[in-house]
Amino acid sequence: MVRLVPQQHLRVPYRRAMGLALIALAALASIPLWQRDSQPTKRLLPGLPNARPAPVPPAQAAWISPLQKQCEVNDRALVARLKTQQQGYRSALKRVRIDPSNYSQRVPYDAFGNPLETTPSLVVLHETVFGLQSALNTFIKHNPRDEDQVSYHLLIGENGDAVEALHPRFRAYGAGYSAFDGEWAVLNPDLPGSTNNFALHLSLETPLDGENNAQAHSGYSSAQYDALAVALADWMKRYSIPAERITTHRHVDLGAERADPRSFNWTALQQRLAALGMLC
Repeated sequence: MVRLVPQQHLRVPYRRAMGLALIALAALASIPLWQRDSQPTKRLLPGLPNARPAPVPPAQAAWISPLQKQCEVNDRALVARLKTQQQGYRSALKRVRIDPSNYSQRVPYDAFGNPLETTPSLVVLHETVFGLQSALNTFIKHNPRDEDQVSYHLLIGENGDAVEALHPRFRAYGAGYSAFDGEWAVLNPDLPGSTNNFALHLSLETPLDGENNAQAHSGYSSAQYDALAVALADWMKRYSIPAERITTHRHVDLGAERADPRSFNWTALQQRLAALGMLC
């Protein structure tokens, strides 16, 4: 969930007609093809001399994935629709360039000299709270203060448009004080760790009735769940991420301050990932 100041809160006209803004931002995106399409190499480096044990994260509830094994889907129209979207996913993906203050490289060592895996191995789901364009405005802004720096790798609008704000090879600032299944990466010896070094962050645009601090809202659109499943299938295949490592900001947040994504329908995602053959 992105923290936004009031002047970044853009209302209905921007949310419903963000095409021109996205086109303008996309013109800034010039990520080379070698950077977009390079395949990850899973290779854990040896520990540095004088490496010492890193602190472990505090205890948290175990993640029990709502996604279950499913090999068949009877809704043939759903299968056909998602397969068609999957085939055109890369060409339809919009890209923007965000400010370098809001992301960094994935690092191969923690603050104590221990090797870290730099290939993404976890997906954290979020929501924007305000409009998608409002989140993008935050990301493209230069934020010199650590507490203001934030980003996601991918955002999905209410109409199903997928916008890549950051290539997965980079470390997004999506979940500051966080851990998953006893795992985090401590990159500063004076600060607690987070999942950012090994996570991919994906955010869904919040509906208008959710632009508040309520515990729930009307939920995400069918088009969003379609696009979400296609995007997740792409990441799962590219980085060998199992379904049980798709989680939420609410779960990984160790500060117990985050609730996103609110009103998330795991059954809708279950059916779509199964239709794409990702749960069998």
